[in-house]
Amino acid sequence: MSEQEGAPSEDRRKYEFQKVIEDLKDYTGSGTQLVTIYIPPDKQISDVVAHVTQEHSEASNIKSKQTRTNVQDALKSIKDRLRYYDTFPPDNGLVVFSGAVDTGGGRTDMVTEVLESPPQPIESFRYHCDDAFLTEPLAEMLGDKGLYGLIVLDRREANVGWLKGKRIEAVKSASSLVPGKQRKGGQSAQRFARLRLEAIDNFYQEVAGMADDLFVPKRHEIDGILVGGPSPTKDEFLDGDYLHHELQDSVLGKFDVSYTDESGLKELVDRAQDTLAEADLMDDKSDMEEFFKELNGGDLATYGFEPTRKNLVMGSVETLLISEDLRKDVVTYECPNGHEERELLNQRADTPEHTCTECGEDAEVVERGDAIDHLMEIADNRGTDTHFISTDFEKGEQLLTAFGGIAGLLRYGTGV
Repeated sequence: MSEQEGAPSEDRRKYEFQKVIEDLKDYTGSGTQLVTIYIPPDKQISDVVAHVTQEHSEASNIKSKQTRTNVQDALKSIKDRLRYYDTFPPDNGLVVFSGAVDTGGGRTDMVTEVLESPPQPIESFRYHCDDAFLTEPLAEMLGDKGLYGLIVLDRREANVGWLKGKRIEAVKSASSLVPGKQRKGGQSAQRFARLRLEAIDNFYQEVAGMADDLFVPKRHEIDGILVGGPSPTKDEFLDGDYLHHELQDSVLGKFDVSYTDESGLKELVDRAQDTLAEADLMDDKSDMEEFFKELNGGDLATYGFEPTRKNLVMGSVETLLISEDLRKDVVTYECPNGHEERELLNQRADTPEHTCTECGEDAEVVERGDAIDHLMEIADNRGTDTHFISTDFEKGEQLLTAFGGIAGLLRYGTGV
């Protein structure tokens, strides 16, 4: 199913994950009775069930009767959920949370949540039992942005790999045949220098070939390339136009690093932190620049919940802009005369009474739900892209504080 036909967008999936994580972080248990299991995509479900069965048996040794009962109930709930899956988990794996959470007044409620196919593959199996759910690994995945190519080289060796979010992945390496600066035997200085330059050129071509093989197929997804090494090696490599021309245009910067093995890739990422932070925000900044441009001199911008919603329903919104820090509910009211109106509220606020602004009649609550879900559902059904905008820069913060955290770039002007 296409996004236009109602399939959830990637942004919507990430937001739904984020909401669940925020809810789970608020839960606490009396004692170590909240169970979290991270299941990588290559882990057989039968092995997980066996592990859970073993933990259920060992839980019988827990001294506190209440904790023992709650842990065993959580494990039983997890086993019941795992029966819905075949041999292996869905793509990227599976995370299961289950346990008796405190609801106040000495009462507890059993909560079980299953999150399928997180934004990045789960790397290892983890079983965790504590007084809080283990959400940090998932939160890190959601916070990770970007796909960057990494190249470190000197005249002896090179390594090429990826930065995927916060994960560094070394993929290819090469060692050079460049001779040292001391020439052998009766070679003339001129001939030796020529041979050495040829060997350096061949090595740079080999490194560029590795980078081309790895990065060119992903050139439309890659957010940039970082190059590291001592001077003048990295400068010679980049100035010599060895890389594919499309990759050359994607180079964000070159950085001095001491190592060119796998540890050099980590050093490169550390040295490039400021550049990476700026690059992560580039798309957000571009969206907000376009929004302010249209707001000040065009007619292809809208903002605020209701105007943006109306434009979404008309199908006129090309890109829906939502602040990452927006946390609001929308309440839908309907009066006896059929007028429908909406009001935005803080998520923890009580639902107020409402009088219809058109006819003055008392209106009843028809629905209350998350405002972002409400807008994104319409956006998904209208083929509208959704971009979440960070508040880590001035105009991104203005979207939240001055425009209510909701805006849109339009396909055509509507006057709304």
